[in-house]
Amino acid sequence: MTGKISILLASSALLVLTACGTSSTSWDQELGAEVDKGNFGNATMNNVLIQSGQLDYAVALAERFSAEVPDTINFEFNSSELSEEAKSVLKKQADFIRQFPEVRFRVFGHTDLVGSAGYNQKLGMRRAQAAVAYLSSLGISKSRLEAVISYGKTRPLIATNEPEMRNRRTVTEVSGFVQSAPLVLNGKYAQIIWREYVGSAVPGQVASSGATTDVGGGGG
Repeated sequence: MTGKISILLASSALLVLTACGTSSTSWDQELGAEVDKGNFGNATMNNVLIQSGQLDYAVALAERFSAEVPDTINFEFNSSELSEEAKSVLKKQADFIRQFPEVRFRVFGHTDLVGSAGYNQKLGMRRAQAAVAYLSSLGISKSRLEAVISYGKTRPLIATNEPEMRNRRTVTEVSGFVQSAPLVLNGKYAQIIWREYVGSAVPGQVASSGATTDVGGGGG
């Protein structure tokens, strides 16, 4: 009888401790076992990946680009003409791109859902070309701006059949490294990715946009 009472008391105490505790650590694990959430050593692993060339450096640079620079510009309805606001964003992109002569960038054109698919495909391309032309006028070599791509109206941000400026856009993204540039391995890509603005960088000459408002077809 005494043995049964002892077991019941021990079980009750264990239930109380389980109910009161907020930790998911089992009662029979050693102290400190809950400290490591599985992330210990990640920094070392990341360094090893960089040094061995296994990490996708383009992804790391793309993350920095999207964090530091607006990657999107918008357009008026049925137009590929760059607004002053769009030009201001492209200047910021050019300042970033100028830091990394080893890196290629790609511009994607989009439209809203108004109009035919064929017309919007062409309109998206004209918008991407207008952005590339302006970046080139700021001193960015076209060899580093990969062939522009138009998604037309196939990838709207806002699902609406009405005119929507947020869907009328181009997006600039990092696409890789210049093939003619010598490969820099053993962690030196990290120096490229985190390089600061160079003091010798000279702002490009501002040129008026050659893009014009599109007419006919009725795209968005």
